[in-house]
Formats: sequence, C-alpha cells, structure tokens
Amino acid sequence: MITKHNKDNLYKKLKTHFGYNSFRDQQEAIITHILAGNDTIVLMPTGGGKSLCYQVPALLLDGLTLVISPLIALMKDQVQGLNANGISAAYLNSSLSTAEEKAIETKLERNEIKLLYVSPERVFAPNFLSFLTLLNIQLIAIDEAHCVSSWGHHFRPEYQKLYLLKNKLPKATMVALTATADKAVRSDIGALLGMQQPKTFLSSFDRSNLSLSVLPGQKKWEQIIRIVHKYANKSGIIYCSSRKSTETLAAKLKADGVKAACYHAGMMNRLKEKTQDAFIQGDLDVICATIAFGMGIDKPDVRYVIHYNMPGNLESFYQEIGRAGRDGQDSDTILFYSYRDVQTHLGFAGDIANETYRDIQIAKLKRMQEYAEAQVCRRKILLSYFSETLEKDCGHCDVCKNPPKFFEGTLLAQMALSAIARTNQQISISTLIDILKGFYTETVREKQYHEIKTFAVGKKTTAAAWQLYIQQLIQQGIIELDYKDHYNLKLNDYSWKILKGEAPVKLVSYDVIRERQESQKKQAKAAPKLILESNPSLYEHLRGLRQKLAAQINKPAFVVFSNASLKDMSAKAPTTLDAFMNVNGVGAHKAERYGKQFIRAIQEFNSQN
Repeated sequence: MITKHNKDNLYKKLKTHFGYNSFRDQQEAIITHILAGNDTIVLMPTGGGKSLCYQVPALLLDGLTLVISPLIALMKDQVQGLNANGISAAYLNSSLSTAEEKAIETKLERNEIKLLYVSPERVFAPNFLSFLTLLNIQLIAIDEAHCVSSWGHHFRPEYQKLYLLKNKLPKATMVALTATADKAVRSDIGALLGMQQPKTFLSSFDRSNLSLSVLPGQKKWEQIIRIVHKYANKSGIIYCSSRKSTETLAAKLKADGVKAACYHAGMMNRLKEKTQDAFIQGDLDVICATIAFGMGIDKPDVRYVIHYNMPGNLESFYQEIGRAGRDGQDSDTILFYSYRDVQTHLGFAGDIANETYRDIQIAKLKRMQEYAEAQVCRRKILLSYFSETLEKDCGHCDVCKNPPKFFEGTLLAQMALSAIARTNQQISISTLIDILKGFYTETVREKQYHEIKTFAVGKKTTAAAWQLYIQQLIQQGIIELDYKDHYNLKLNDYSWKILKGEAPVKLVSYDVIRERQESQKKQAKAAPKLILESNPSLYEHLRGLRQKLAAQINKPAFVVFSNASLKDMSAKAPTTLDAFMNVNGVGAHKAERYGKQFIRAIQEFNSQN
C-alpha cells in the first residue's frame, strides 16, 4: 500500500518532470497498483495518457524500466520528450551506430538510465536477453500490447515471445498497455505475456471531441479539397490504402497550393523522418500517408483525419482517427466508403494461408463494413465494439445530425430478391441493377437475363437509388454477399420470408440520403470554429519565442511547450518564476530552462501594450 510520503513524492515527480498538478482519470490508481508490484493491463484511448502510467513509476523505482515499443519513430518521439523533461531515457535500435549503442550500454551498466526503449525483435537478438538479466530491471512496460494477440489488428509473432521476459526477469513487474483491444484481445494479453493475476484498468474509449462522418466514395477529390480549405493552415492526416494514392493525392494538394507531402513505407528512412518532423513542427499542413504513419506521432493539434479508403477493421480505424484532437479541441474524422474497399480487403484476406487468422480478418472487416453502412449513431457502434455502452445517441455524428426517415420498402426488396432467385443466385450487385433497370448489357444478353420476369421491373427507380437500397438489404442481412463466389448475391431464410410476404422491409429513401449529403456539403463549406485565446496577441508573441527556442535546439516546437501550455501562459501572463510554475504543463525542469526567457517576453509585451 502506498504511504502518504510516497503519494507526496508521486505528485512531486508529476509536477517536476511533467508540469501537471493532478493525474487524469485512472492514472493515479494504475500507478499505485504498479508500484505495489502488481502486474497490470491498461486499456486507454489514444491521447488518454497511457505513457505516464509507466513513466512516473520509472522515476520512483530504484532500477531500470524496460519499454517494449514496436516502432523506431515511436521510440524516438518518447525518448525525445522524456529527455526534454529532464528524465534520463534512451533507445536501442537499428538507427544507432555501433559506437552509440555501446555508449548507451555503458550507461545502462552504470545505472544512469531510467527508461530504455527497445523493439521486441531487439529483445531476442543474440546475447541481448542475457545482457538484460545483468541489469536491475524492475518494471517491464509492453506498449501496443494488442500486437500479442492473433485477434489483434497488428498481430506480431515476436510479441508472443515476450513471456520469456517474465521467465528471465521474475522479480520485475509487468504492465501491458494498448489503446485498441476488444474482449478477445484483452483475454489474450495477460495469458500470452505470462502475467501474474493482472488487474485490468479500462478507461472510456469515448473521444467526444471527435466528430464521426462517412461519405460515399465518389468524387473524393472535390470533397477532400473542400475539407482541406475549410481547415486552411491547420494540420490534417489523410490515410490511403496504397503508396501510389498517397503520392498522387499529395501532388494534387501541392498543385492546389497546400503544404502537403506523402509518407509511406517505401520511402527512404531519412526522407520519412524529415517529412514527419516537418509535419510535427508545422512546416507541413497535410500528410497523405499509409498506415506506416501515425504510431510515432505525438502531435496534439491535428484538426482532421480523412480515410481515403476504408480500413480493414474497427481497431485500425479507431487508432487512426485517434490522431486527431489530442489537445481536446473539436476535430473532424471523415471516412470515404465504397464496396470496392470491402472487396480489396477481402482479396487480401483470401491470400492469408492460416484459415483461422483469415476468418478473423474477415469477421473484423464485416464489423468495419457495418459501421460504414450504419443508419444509427456511429459513436454507439464504435463504443459497443470495445464493450462500452452509450445509452443515448451522441448527437454529433453525421447520422445523429441528420437522422434518416424510413419508408415501406417491401415491394422494392421483393423485386431485387426475385431477380436474384430467377438468376440462380449467380449475379453481382452491378448485374442486379442492370436487370432491375432493364439495361441490355453484354452480361445480360449473354446470360439471357432480359428474358426473366423481373427484367426492367425497377426502371422507375434510378440506378444510384438501387445501389443504395441493395446495400441496405445487405446491411440488414436480407441479402448475402458470397465472397468465395465472385461476390455474387445469395438468398437466405430471411430472404424467402420477404419474398413470400411474411416479413416487412424498411428502407431509408434515396432522396433522404441525398438531402443528408447536401447538408454535409454545406457544413464542410462553413468556416471552422475559432478557438478564442485569453490573450491572442500574447499567445502569438509567445509562439514566436517558442519557435525560436525550438529551432536553436533543433527540436519540434511542442518539446519546448505544448499549445495548451502557451494558452494557459497567455491567460495567466506570469511575471515571476513562482507564478510561471503555476502554468499547466510547466515543471521545475522546464521552468529552470525556459522560465526567464518567457517571463521576459511577457514583461516586454505588457510594456508595449
């Protein structure tokens, strides 16, 4: 049990090194549990403060904290931030020279480092595990712990070997942390890592400052450029499924005068690092990236995340939209959706040799598809996936803002179902629409579908409307897509009940959907809300000093002070060191390093205004 003395020390470390006066949500309970020597599982959304849950204990323990992290960029970002806060931290990875690695190992042997970041692959490199056993490791932190489970969206086999750390370092406490894990993954984490009766701390996954919208996957460029212009000079990320798409989209944005760049795994490491740093420092407004970009990013003021293509699962989607609004300000997330994305992911899944893992990916894809096609509150769907209940509609997603009206759609459904039945369930969505509209396409003529009874029965309904209604029938489970049979449409027991008139069907009308789309366009054209500062002129003055100081140490601006700290600073306008220490995010280390310069800047501003 933690004593009052230890608790005081806990808050002292929090203020001195991180500049905060209090912990958020469950942070203190988690840290106390870890310091008591208990294995712990932490599930907390992106931006919720997971890292602090092992960084603060690391400062209070006598020995070393070993952090397992999956990406070099993520290690670099974390270590850079810790060093800026006066904490001795280092990483060992392939970006270092042999001499640099040796220097760090020497410091480790002298107990001069509090936190060491390594990848799971490095742990099992020749002789490294033996080296770790020689160090006084008291805490092992497994970041992105969902990677240990085959149910996880970023499954990495190397993570499943990490239970050996518990075997080799039995006295060390272990904490596993993730922002995205459903029930199946949660049950895997503790068992596969060899944790001893771990307690799970589950925080709310609700990021209420993020708006959730889904747009049809047509005319993407027109909609993207409208969003980018809405947030002119603001930061945004556009996720694409292919390298070529990132390059093409970035080039079009640059041609339109936008400060944009692409980022993907095929780029040279030096160029990737340069691009990432430029984005963090604000020299770039938009990054068009594959999923290779994101986990190493700790940029608080990303105002929007756009998915040019639909991700393959809700975990990836949730993690990627989580890059937006980490400063707590309102931010937009937009998903472009089309059936082509579903088919692309199914093609990838079909190449997976392991049948069980393939079935898992298809099951997750289906949940993602259901979200994209939903006619109910999207936040409810997202939270329920992570076993969190939202009793009321959020009121902020696109569905809630423009709730659909249903109409009696049984006759339209019967038209479609009859056509599928009369073609022996061997037609795709596009062919079904051709039949219903009475189009004499090559396939229709070749298969003689123009001779069936239902040919042209739906000619009064537009092709676009039929596309929407068929999607709704699939979403409601009335029609099934057979992925193994060329994506042909199939009937089930529910289908036959409807055909026999034994069950009704409700659909959302195409006109209603069109009205909602037009409303979304008008909203996109509207100017973004301005965030009012207590003293905007002083805020800009302090931003200029921050940029100058950051350039001097060749670091991103937020390493000096975050935007939130500058806003609080401009509101409080401290002119003494004691007052400066009361600014949110200002600890003893940063006060000593930057206090006089910022106080002088505030005094100069006051004398001139």
